[in-house]
Amino acid sequence: MMDTLSPSLILVVDDRPENACLLFNCLTQHGFEVLVAQDGASALHIAEMEHPHLVLLDVLMPGISGFETCQQLKANAILSDIPIIFTTALNGTVDKVKGFELGAVDYITKPFEPEELLARVRTHLTLYHLQQQLRAKELALQEANQKLHWLASLDELTQVANRRVFNERLQQEWQRLRREQLPLSLLMCDIDHFKRYNDNYGHLAGDNCLQQVAKAMGRAVKRPADLVARYGGEEFVVILPNTIAQGAVHVAHNIQHELENNSINSMGYLPNVQPITLSIGVSSMVPNGQYPPESLIQFADTALYEAKARGRNQVVLYAVASLEN
Repeated sequence: MMDTLSPSLILVVDDRPENACLLFNCLTQHGFEVLVAQDGASALHIAEMEHPHLVLLDVLMPGISGFETCQQLKANAILSDIPIIFTTALNGTVDKVKGFELGAVDYITKPFEPEELLARVRTHLTLYHLQQQLRAKELALQEANQKLHWLASLDELTQVANRRVFNERLQQEWQRLRREQLPLSLLMCDIDHFKRYNDNYGHLAGDNCLQQVAKAMGRAVKRPADLVARYGGEEFVVILPNTIAQGAVHVAHNIQHELENNSINSMGYLPNVQPITLSIGVSSMVPNGQYPPESLIQFADTALYEAKARGRNQVVLYAVASLEN
């Protein structure tokens, strides 16, 4: 008769051939796949190679005992979930307690009763398979949650960080760098004449422009700790931890150069399109109790308006003597 849990793979470990043969015949007759090992060392090797779903393990064996074999199986992170049923002529409470303490799930006393053997095997195989299914579902749920979290952190159009992530990171970096008394810089970037570009060439071209600017900024801002985010509309922000004012200005110029070297011609079919440029305001300071984190935004925004007033496509550093690094 085929068992509903077939083709589960069972490893039988017993140094007495008559016992191993009895277990092999009983289990294979019910559709289980069975491997046999005659000692603990062979059992460990087979388990590592084949990853059985259950182990029937004799306690008293020459060389590595059943208890030691169980201990080594449970110490292996890949094999530790495999249920182990001890098979033994020992019937003392102390031996059973020791086996359970080592991680065994059950005992079967020799001589075997086939119906009892099959009942215990089916029970623990069922539990094992249910646990594996539950673990697979938990992993799938974790992956789905991670994907949702990742999607929720991105601006849908430009695929850079969104405003919420920017706000969270600014607070985190402000607190961290305040403790460490290290500088934090911010770039506020605005696409020059974007409304005119959008009105002249349409929203699809405008969307493409935003996407290409975001990619150019991502190429220019290379450190893992830095963050490029869409602030809103045609505005982008860049958080630069551990960066002094001069370094932030250098990054701003790198962004402009990246745009110049990779001129955006909408989707490639708009003739005589003016090059896309950015006006960039820069602020930088060592966080302290005198100013809130939002002050960096305010100062960079003020510098951005100055960059526009100077004719756009400019980088302006917010110049306050007390904030200079």
